[in-house]
Amino acid sequence: MSTKKEKYNKDTFYFCTITCFEWIPLFDITNLYDHIYKWFRILKSKKIYVVGFVIMPNHMHFIVYLPEITININSIIGTGKRFTAYEIIKRLKELEQFDLLNKLENAVNITDKKRNKLHQVFQPSFDLKELVTEKYVIQKLNYIHKNPISGKYNLVDDYTLYKYSSARFYEQGRQGDFEVTHYLKVKDLI
Repeated sequence: MSTKKEKYNKDTFYFCTITCFEWIPLFDITNLYDHIYKWFRILKSKKIYVVGFVIMPNHMHFIVYLPEITININSIIGTGKRFTAYEIIKRLKELEQFDLLNKLENAVNITDKKRNKLHQVFQPSFDLKELVTEKYVIQKLNYIHKNPISGKYNLVDDYTLYKYSSARFYEQGRQGDFEVTHYLKVKDLI
């Protein structure tokens, strides 16, 4: 569920979940991991720090730290979803996934079609929670890091071995393909 906040806090961590339309594994089908890392690097260049993440085949969880109020968190996530959706559609075309493209095109509602939206790539809303205590940050990091071994996924035997996650960094001190900022170090960067 998308959270609409009127007041945004600075020096705040946010936990976010973005889910592909109908839980279709679009990130996996399009091998989009590199592009998501590109978006994370753009955030970092704007001093919005990704402190933890997991990219699953059909959804992603991440925690960002906003040191200042320069733009509201809903705009940040909305822009990221658009940036990612365009690339997913581009890659689906390159992969000649025409049935899937048609499905995503037919899922666009009338109101969005009038605004020239062509494909429904993600669930219409996203989950967003402000993390106000360190305990809550740690709880969410544990949750996202163990996502690849929970429930129906079982993508790896050991969650620290899942490639598209910051778990290895927090558990073993080794960065992966995207270099996260430790949640305890972000305030040192301001």
